Amino acid sequence: MSTAAPAGRGPLGGVRVVELAGIGPGPFAAMLLADLGADVVRVDRPGGPGLGIDPAHDVTNRNKRSVVVDLKSPDGAARVLDLAERADILVEGYRPGVAERLGVGPADCHARNPRLVYGRMTGWGQDGPLAERAGHDVSYIALTGALGMIGRPGEPPAVPANLLGDYAGGSLYLVVGVLAALHHARATGTGQVVDAAIVDGTAHLSAMIHGMLSAGAWQDRRGANLLDGGCPYYGTYETADGGYMAVGALEDRFSAEFLRLLGLDDLQSARTDLTRWPELRAAITARFRDRTREEWTARFADSDACVAPVLSLREAPHHPHLAARATFTDHGGITQPAPAPRFSATPTTVRTGPALPGAGAEAVARDWDIPALTGDDRPTPAAD
Repeated sequence: MSTAAPAGRGPLGGVRVVELAGIGPGPFAAMLLADLGADVVRVDRPGGPGLGIDPAHDVTNRNKRSVVVDLKSPDGAARVLDLAERADILVEGYRPGVAERLGVGPADCHARNPRLVYGRMTGWGQDGPLAERAGHDVSYIALTGALGMIGRPGEPPAVPANLLGDYAGGSLYLVVGVLAALHHARATGTGQVVDAAIVDGTAHLSAMIHGMLSAGAWQDRRGANLLDGGCPYYGTYETADGGYMAVGALEDRFSAEFLRLLGLDDLQSARTDLTRWPELRAAITARFRDRTREEWTARFADSDACVAPVLSLREAPHHPHLAARATFTDHGGITQPAPAPRFSATPTTVRTGPALPGAGAEAVARDWDIPALTGDDRPTPAAD
């Protein structure tokens, strides 16, 4: 089914993936598979998925190829099933039952390709009382308890963009799931369905916190714990110029270094005395407001105090450490995060920019030997 891995294209070279276009966690998961070297064909719908930005700037569609198929047309499902027959993995993000009604559900695909790994990306999951309901990242993380942990006490929970639910609890769990299922399929010849629900993944991310809660080491309220901003030496502080510094001086030796560089050595004993935490926080707050973010960055630069400046999205690519590691890259005039993680034997890269809807139809028709994708049913020559 799969072809040999192209040189320099990452560890998933030769793996074929079909992505049924959507927005958010599904495309991000498919991007990650593409970054890792998979041949990802995105099946766009006529008119686009409705993200609202120019497709040329949607970097979650980098390293992919696109074909346009109207799944509501008489031959739409057949074209997708032709792709599924030749694929290792299919990813879709419809509400439960929609893919089945369109004729491209798991049973339809497995009838053509029993080895296929069918990845389903939803917020609520494929079953349960809310499975049919609409939702977004903030809805899903709210019910898991994760959103309720974030923010200052007495204030509304802080919304962490859509990173925690859509991408951490959703996309990354879908990728882990489909790759694990692919391993099983290659060992047994049998594919399966992977039900990746954002509520499940986000809840799973809080495993350590639930252990601490059970042990009495975590209070079930916001801003009252070691890792949620309740601790004065784990949080953020404003500087003289309106910037912010992030502090993570948890261990004794790091905390001692932190307070020494702040000039607050006399408050070392307050670190382990919860009744003095308000005093310690007030002192740290006042001290940080004495200097600018740049000055504090220089002050802590060569220390193990676990202090870093809070950078903006545009600032981050220029930080010396991230620049040295090429954590961000420029491709096609767009600054974007480079593929991660890194591999010693099969390095990854941004090979192509965002796939424009339909632009890859001819190449996919040739490489996957599906002439009908372009409306040309004549036999096509094998790719060079």
